[in-house]
Amino acid sequence: MHHRDYNIRTATQEDLDGARAVMLDTVYRDFGTGYVPRWHGDIIDPAGAYLVPERHTLLVAVDKAGEVVGTGALDSRGPAHPPNPRHVAERYPSGVTAQLRRVYVRPGHRRRGLARRLVDELLAFAAADGGYRAVYLHTDPAVTGAEPFWRSLAKVVHDEREEAGGGEGIVHFDVPMR
Repeated sequence: MHHRDYNIRTATQEDLDGARAVMLDTVYRDFGTGYVPRWHGDIIDPAGAYLVPERHTLLVAVDKAGEVVGTGALDSRGPAHPPNPRHVAERYPSGVTAQLRRVYVRPGHRRRGLARRLVDELLAFAAADGGYRAVYLHTDPAVTGAEPFWRSLAKVVHDEREEAGGGEGIVHFDVPMR
């Protein structure tokens, strides 16, 4: 998918360093967690997580200069319990659930429709696969702009902040299949 200033395409081996940099910068800058192995192993090995498995994909948004400025990934792993609520994990079983992951855009390239375009392409990939029954994602509402963005595209199925003592919990979404 082309746009005047960006090309969104399936990542190649040559894109992985740039994609990894976007992802790591995001978890350090926006999430404030830094790299956490149990949560972010796919960032270190994006080829093994997204390029090798047949039903998985990693997309990149590349600017005119050839720099990877955005990422979006999809895999067939449903949310695990724990840490996610049991009813969420049961609703989105692995194998038939397309989970959207790592939809990140560098700050200087935000508010240009890149994240929405990445999601549209990921949803097209899920639909073309033919084996997915649902599309799921979760987000941290503490990340600026994340929750309103996902609310504009998806339906909340569980907001951990509404649980007793939920505080800054994760928000789980169901994304309509295309």
